[in-house]
Amino acid sequence: MLAVAAVLTAVLLVFHGAVPNRVGGLGSLLESFLPWLGGVVVVLLILALVRRSALALVALLLPAAAWTYLFGGLLLPAPDPGADDLVVVQHNVSDENTDPAGTARSLARAEPDLVALEELVPPALEVYARTLAPDYPYRTVRGTVGLWSKYPLTGSRPLDIRPRDIEEEWERGLRTVAHTPHGEVAVYVAHLPSVRVRASGLASSRRDESAGLLGDALAAEQRRRVVLLGDLNGTVDDRALDPLTTRLNVAERGVGLSFPAAFPLARIDQVMARAGTVGSLRTLPATGSDHLPVVARVTWH
Repeated sequence: MLAVAAVLTAVLLVFHGAVPNRVGGLGSLLESFLPWLGGVVVVLLILALVRRSALALVALLLPAAAWTYLFGGLLLPAPDPGADDLVVVQHNVSDENTDPAGTARSLARAEPDLVALEELVPPALEVYARTLAPDYPYRTVRGTVGLWSKYPLTGSRPLDIRPRDIEEEWERGLRTVAHTPHGEVAVYVAHLPSVRVRASGLASSRRDESAGLLGDALAAEQRRRVVLLGDLNGTVDDRALDPLTTRLNVAERGVGLSFPAAFPLARIDQVMARAGTVGSLRTLPATGSDHLPVVARVTWH
């Protein structure tokens, strides 16, 4: 039984894309927590050692190899920083954050070039703007998402990623251009709709539709260098984010589990890039939000 469980774990790791989404979003649900199958491997290893099962130990080589191939690279040391790297911070600050000033100061201590925030609500928005202004004189805010920058921003506009069945005012995306010392970068900030795990499975239709709209906007982007920052309410392994991950590079180093802050289980706060490599990604200390901030370094090709 241990050997069979090991083989099944390996099959799920390698062929997770074959798990159908039509019934309760099972495919996306599995892919949201795919790295945690490594924990299953550890449990099976302990049981195999206790039982002294040579067959189970040999079978465990399959899921161990599959997990290492898929996720082992994230654990490797980050590459040395380059002189023209772009350092960015992404954070869903939570509309219930009781310490926006402290949150802003914590993010600024990472000394990023760009700071993307979601769930901005008055009067906290004014506090973020006032606290970040000395180091980040340029900003653009659309609805509940915003970007603060050390460099001038132009061409700022809202990004329409609202699902069709949402009729009320809903503005959670923006696009702008950052004029950095090493060239212009199109910057997208987005907050995709939340997903819910219910008895019937994963409820994610709004998130999936919004991801498709965002993917269309990225496909139409004319500038070569692009950075996407956002709370995407999905992991990079989730097929629902294929409209994004097939067009942009994701983090090559760093696990960066960001949600929930009290006991992070998944990285749903993402940094992606086109014409560049997200060479490292890590979390920052907890703030007053239910998300952890993530900081990433983008190296341009």
